[in-house]
Amino acid sequence: MQPPIQLARFHPRSIDALKGYTRERLVKDAGAGVTVGIVALPLAMAFAIASGLKPEAGIWTAIIAGFLISLLGGSNVQIGGPAGAFIVIVYGIVERYGLANLLISTACAGVLLFLMGLFRLGRLVRYVPVSIVVGFTNGIAVLIALSQIKDLLGLSIARMPADFFAQIHAIGTHAGSLNLYALGLGATCLLGLFVWPLLFRERSRLHHAVHTVLHSVASTKVEQRALTMASRMPGPIIALVSLTVLAWALRLPVETIGSRFGSIPQGAPAFALPAFSWETVKLLLAPTLTIALLGAIESLLCARVADQMSGLPRHDPNQELMAQGVANMVAPFFGGMPATGTIARTVTNVRSGGTSPVAGIVHALTLLAVVLVAAPLALYVPLAVLAGILLYVAWNMGEWREFTHLRRYSHHYQLLMLGTFFLTVVFDLTVAVQVGLLLACGLFIRRMSGLFRVEQVSHEGDVVTYRLFGALFFGAVAQIDRTVQEVESGPRGITVVLDALQLVSLDTSGLDALRQLHKAVLLRGGTLRVEALQPQPREVFERSGFAQEVAQQRPSAEI
Repeated sequence: MQPPIQLARFHPRSIDALKGYTRERLVKDAGAGVTVGIVALPLAMAFAIASGLKPEAGIWTAIIAGFLISLLGGSNVQIGGPAGAFIVIVYGIVERYGLANLLISTACAGVLLFLMGLFRLGRLVRYVPVSIVVGFTNGIAVLIALSQIKDLLGLSIARMPADFFAQIHAIGTHAGSLNLYALGLGATCLLGLFVWPLLFRERSRLHHAVHTVLHSVASTKVEQRALTMASRMPGPIIALVSLTVLAWALRLPVETIGSRFGSIPQGAPAFALPAFSWETVKLLLAPTLTIALLGAIESLLCARVADQMSGLPRHDPNQELMAQGVANMVAPFFGGMPATGTIARTVTNVRSGGTSPVAGIVHALTLLAVVLVAAPLALYVPLAVLAGILLYVAWNMGEWREFTHLRRYSHHYQLLMLGTFFLTVVFDLTVAVQVGLLLACGLFIRRMSGLFRVEQVSHEGDVVTYRLFGALFFGAVAQIDRTVQEVESGPRGITVVLDALQLVSLDTSGLDALRQLHKAVLLRGGTLRVEALQPQPREVFERSGFAQEVAQQRPSAEI
């Protein structure tokens, strides 16, 4: 009798994290949450705009999904919201199916994510080969960077196509519409974001120079502390605010959020149900699976990074997937986009002292307060500045050193990584992941089949002994076929002995190959003996009746 399926228990980490909660931890979590909320604001708008949506779609996704992921998730410090990895996917879905179908696809992906967690599939995501993850991550980073060239250069392109080669063609044909003011803002933003972290690197010359200047300018300890705190503000916020003020003060002729999208609503979005039908769901099967798979991989990889950095109790992958599922089911009803765990904001949370899901909840509330109070100011944000921020995100997102280290790895790793990378860039992520996983399975089968072997260890008179090594499964049955051919061309009355002490695993295809060997032995008037079976192969022998078949040909045989 098959045991019942064990479902995962819905038990948010926030319940355990709040036991013995202290005021000291609340202060740390509140400070970290405010910092992450400030960092998340420009990223949320940039991700939405790059995905072909209005900026408020990203903001409200960060608020609603971020709140639910922290409240219901399985990690102490993970921050959820819109992510750069979804830009290419969302843009392609909006271009091909429209905004309404994106909302339906996101909600359906949320259902799949919840079911994956409920049926304890969270740990299976870890079996996705690292080479595939690196390949599509680098591919997405390239596509994000390419999608931002239009706004970085201020090109007059009505709407960027989703296809890689079409994007390059559009940029090339509109290169004459270059806006030097936009390029200057974007380049300054990008350069500033690379320089900003050096201010915190104590051994860098830049940090020492800035530290010296600050303390020479400030005359009191209060001024020195204020200047030091100001220097530690998140880089994206400094770039966003300073360059927006600069563009507004100089009346630079660049495109802004207001000129392209109009005003950002200050109130909460209305709850709305998109038109739903099973025909639409079937049509959206591929993008739905892509959102669910990518969301699961991103969130669990991010949670693993957070575990290593924070030193807090390890995350519960199944609970995290269920929380991601709830967030993605709810956010679309408020016009939101797909959400998942985010590396940049989670790392910021850990480094800012976050210790519990309270920090993620405060991050969402901080964003809510900013939107309710300062939404009109977002109209003046130049799109070139947001493009600079996204280019910086794309650079940090890619694992570029893996290309230089490729020679250290096997040909299998190189094929999977480069294949997934090029398929992601040239085609799309869905094709890349599907082909990558098929390649991974094929290469794994090939490698495992090479580990199985059959060796003839003795041949005394009419008795031939073979020793089996490894796992006899569908990919390795050709080795048994060669043994069958040897028996068929051998003498009559032969006794074949199989030493199975080193046979660790056997499947039904391997069993069928042994049956063919047994048949060949009987046709030659001989007998088959199988010795020293391990528990798993023995169970297959007995459950299939093959043990009884072999025993009947020679009553004294021991199996």
